[in-house]
Amino acid sequence: MQYNIIPVTPFHQNCSIIWCEVTHEAVLVDPGGESDKLRSEIDKLGVKVNKILLTHGHFDHVGSAMELREYYKIPIIGPNKADQSLLDNLSVQCRILDIDLPNNSTTAVIPDVWLEDGDTVQVGREVFDILHCPGHSPGHIVFWNKIRKFMVMGDVLFKRSIGRTDLPGGNIAVLINSIKTKLFPLGDDILFLPGHGSSSTLGYERLNNIYITHAIS
Repeated sequence: MQYNIIPVTPFHQNCSIIWCEVTHEAVLVDPGGESDKLRSEIDKLGVKVNKILLTHGHFDHVGSAMELREYYKIPIIGPNKADQSLLDNLSVQCRILDIDLPNNSTTAVIPDVWLEDGDTVQVGREVFDILHCPGHSPGHIVFWNKIRKFMVMGDVLFKRSIGRTDLPGGNIAVLINSIKTKLFPLGDDILFLPGHGSSSTLGYERLNNIYITHAIS
């Protein structure tokens, strides 16, 4: 398995291209914007993207999803259906935050497949388990590759921080519970790619993330 991270939008949101080294099949995770930049990177890598995966329904993670779905003729998979209202109302999200985006970035996103806790998604010969981890948003999911000890985290957990919970559907207690009960029991040596910022491991965050250590204590 290989991956490439492409920060997009003024929010420096980490869009990930993940592919199987054997089949060269790939997925595009959280295409938040700058579709031309993403298409160019896919062309450079020479991989075949056959799915768009979404961790959650915030506009900075889904802004180019519908455009790229149409361009590549591929399905949008995820998040959990609890985020449907967010995906239906991207323009409302922007108004709440007083952000002006191009019209095509606020078009309602319609997933082809909703994901549930325990589902799996295949990327070539790689398999990702789905963990429903609400708190940052009600339908947030995490993609977990058991064999590779690798996660695509979205905005649940960051290096030395956690996802914000002051947006509609956010809940700090629910978020902390997701981290403590869904993520940390899986092991300290799991590398994760967050939705913003640099990668980290679950073990590092369990010991050093003050938002978590204070909550645990």
